[in-house]
Amino acid sequence: MGKVIVITGASSGLGRALARRFGADGDSVVLLGRRIEPLQAVADEIGDSALAVTCDIGDPDSVRAAFAAIAERHSQIDVLINNAATIDYALLGDASDAHIYQVVNTNMLGNLFCTRAAINAMGYGGHIINVSSESMEECYPHHTVYQATKGGIETVSKHLGIELRPKGIRVTVARAGPMMDENQKMQASPDVAAAFYQACIESGRDLAKQPVSHFQSVMWVFRSLVDMPADMHVDTVRFVARHPSEDAFQPY
Repeated sequence: MGKVIVITGASSGLGRALARRFGADGDSVVLLGRRIEPLQAVADEIGDSALAVTCDIGDPDSVRAAFAAIAERHSQIDVLINNAATIDYALLGDASDAHIYQVVNTNMLGNLFCTRAAINAMGYGGHIINVSSESMEECYPHHTVYQATKGGIETVSKHLGIELRPKGIRVTVARAGPMMDENQKMQASPDVAAAFYQACIESGRDLAKQPVSHFQSVMWVFRSLVDMPADMHVDTVRFVARHPSEDAFQPY
């Protein structure tokens, strides 16, 4: 019997790829996102096993409403994948209030709000998977706010795992390297993107030579985590792309 898997940020990118994969595997997938049109399009593609629910994860009332809607369809949640994230490309000294609030609300508070709701909808054997970033180890310029939120989520994951141990709920960090697909676009204006690329060059990082994986290439990681035997636990899994060959997928 398939599991009930809730995925945040499921209308595009990694979240969409995960929803498609788990839906095709026979799991029941709940897709959360801000805009219903792209979200519903993915759910319609998957079929009856998918449920699209609008949710601004940075708004606690929106999260409560979303999980109430999920409860009308599913009596229990087995897996929550906290995937939704906003990436920043700015020096902290130049970042606006709105910029900082947006990144922190989505990446940190949104994770906490959704996790809190999911805990109360999970039984023994539940699993929370928090998607983190290789920028926790690899220093990228213009990423300070983003890195702060990912660091916070990794810290939360460590201590939450201990808190939830008596309930039998596991918490895993999936620390991912750069990944894209053919339709993925950088979340930045041309000027901001150019400043970021230039800062990378100045710091000794040539993005044109950096390996990037395809979303489909990392599906096995999440499938393995979801299918982990009950007597096993992985607290952190790290995965990055291999160095690209001439015919490898290179979106940059």
